[in-house]
Amino acid sequence: MPDRLLALDVGNTHTVVGLFVDQTLEAHWRLTTHGDRTADETGLWLNQLLQWTGLDLGDLVGVAVASVVPAVDPQIQEAVQRFLRVTPFFIEPGIRTGMPLRVEAPQELGADRLCDAVAAHHKYGGPCVVIDFGTAVTWEVVSAGGEYLGGIIAPGPGITSEALFSRTARLPQVALAPPPRVIGKATVDSIQSGMFYGYLGLVEGITRRVVAELGAAPVVATGGYAEVIAPHCELIDHVEPNLTLEGLHLLWRKNRDGGRP
Repeated sequence: MPDRLLALDVGNTHTVVGLFVDQTLEAHWRLTTHGDRTADETGLWLNQLLQWTGLDLGDLVGVAVASVVPAVDPQIQEAVQRFLRVTPFFIEPGIRTGMPLRVEAPQELGADRLCDAVAAHHKYGGPCVVIDFGTAVTWEVVSAGGEYLGGIIAPGPGITSEALFSRTARLPQVALAPPPRVIGKATVDSIQSGMFYGYLGLVEGITRRVVAELGAAPVVATGGYAEVIAPHCELIDHVEPNLTLEGLHLLWRKNRDGGRP
């Protein structure tokens, strides 16, 4: 019987759910994160997702959770135990990672950031750099020896767009997308140009400084906006949309198997 693991990447805006069968991510879904969702509601939608795959609950060997929203953790804990009948494994301080954390406060490192670093090092070795385009955009830096060296956190494009829209009277909110030209001919074009190329400049500027400090290293992009930004950024070498889920799966296996990768 192959191992079947349900992995939950709980972010501030979205929760990404993945179903692993042995080493393969067989299915994944992106849902809205709701802080006021009850344990019953959480359990029902997890159960529904598994029913769509045809999976019997008895075939599920585990549920792994990487959460950056502490308010929803108790509901997830209760929902998984009651509806899926397993005890969830949370990415939290004290678990086995196989990656020394060379930072001042390891307990403050976000679960998603740790998953990204572990997965990128597993796939590409060290040194390496991960850029995760989520509600916040983060950089994770891993040394040649597989150590987590630290990172950078900046506001994500969604936050920037919402701030511009909410603090101005006549400017509309627009999607992050490359405009037809840098010099805008209308208000929407002008905002798109400022948002897209301004954000691209932020990503390129920080990434260049990281690589200059670290040395030559592959740069891996993940997160919701990765596939929008990456084609226009020559510094990004690889796009891995499911990197966080893959890191979550790796950490679950490492802890289940007594430290073996």
